[in-house]
Amino acid sequence: MISDNADDLGFDRQRLADIGRTIESDIKRELYDGAVLCVSRGGEIAAFEALGYAERESRREMRDDSVFFSMSVAKQLTVAIVLNRVEAGQLSLTGRVADIIPEFGCRGKENITLYQLLTHTAGLMFGPPPIDVTEIGNLDAVVAATCAAPIEIEPGTAVAYAAIVAHAIMAEMVRRVEGSRRSFQQILNDDLFAPLGMNDTALGKREDLAPRMCPVVVRDRRPGLFEPEILEAVGALIGADWEMPAGGCLTTAGDLSRFANMLGNGGELNGVRILSPAMLDLATRNHTGKKPNQMWSYTAGMRGWKRFPAYLGIGFFLRGEGVFPAPFGTLASPRTFGGLGAGSNMFWVDPDRDLTCVFLSTGLLEESYNVERFQRISDLVLASVIE
Repeated sequence: MISDNADDLGFDRQRLADIGRTIESDIKRELYDGAVLCVSRGGEIAAFEALGYAERESRREMRDDSVFFSMSVAKQLTVAIVLNRVEAGQLSLTGRVADIIPEFGCRGKENITLYQLLTHTAGLMFGPPPIDVTEIGNLDAVVAATCAAPIEIEPGTAVAYAAIVAHAIMAEMVRRVEGSRRSFQQILNDDLFAPLGMNDTALGKREDLAPRMCPVVVRDRRPGLFEPEILEAVGALIGADWEMPAGGCLTTAGDLSRFANMLGNGGELNGVRILSPAMLDLATRNHTGKKPNQMWSYTAGMRGWKRFPAYLGIGFFLRGEGVFPAPFGTLASPRTFGGLGAGSNMFWVDPDRDLTCVFLSTGLLEESYNVERFQRISDLVLASVIE
């Protein structure tokens, strides 16, 4: 639905409506199954559209309150809590992880800092640690296996995306500085989701959310960054007690939009402050220079992509400058920041335009093609802003 005040918010109503029609066309071509798009400006919703199917096989239609498996947009939810603890003086960006988790300090990991975890420069493994896949939602097991593992790249020398383990370690750091009194599930709920009114968001498969959940189905099964079978298996395994801080949340477009608008409003929403403007200013600057993100190395041969800077902030992806595959859109301002979920989800905040966008989808795409889809949709959103 396009809001009645979309014109007053500075949008071209026709262009805004064309975004939904473009998504519907993709769904009819079976490129993916369904999506929910939420676009806001100045904290006010301009467009909120549910399109296609929550589950194509059963013909269950998408709704604006459909629940999605977060994939990696959960990372930014975890990051918000971590940065909150830095502001509280409980953690330090320059502090060594091993000072809080002593068993982490071995096999080349002795001097890794929280800052390196947040900027994906710690040199940790890309994939899961060497444990059974059924244990990937067991935070204690993932932390123990990560602590026992060696580094893969010398810390500080490269941007090597850690898909699972870095955020598990950060979650454990948050737990330990408060004496391990609460699970990370409880911490996220008590200190982030409930205060922001994100009532349909949880770490793990909360019982009341399950009936509205979109199943994890990979529609594009071309080989790429992730094995389709692994993504589907993780989506099927998620349970009520899962604690996978890097990707194991359930959420809705409305809830994620509240989170994005909190970030866009300088860390505060409706009188609840999670972060300070100073922290967000620091976190949304380029902290990886011109280093490429090693995650995209496979696209040089597969897609012919040339190397481009990673443009990572402290826990956030950035738009950066230049013309290259850019999920937040080639038209976005350089300081635009947000998060991405494997083959499926994104949110971003363009601070120059006071604009936020949330896109959650079903029927996953191969990751490089997903980035191109995100870029296309993001540019359609940005091109609809005319004032």
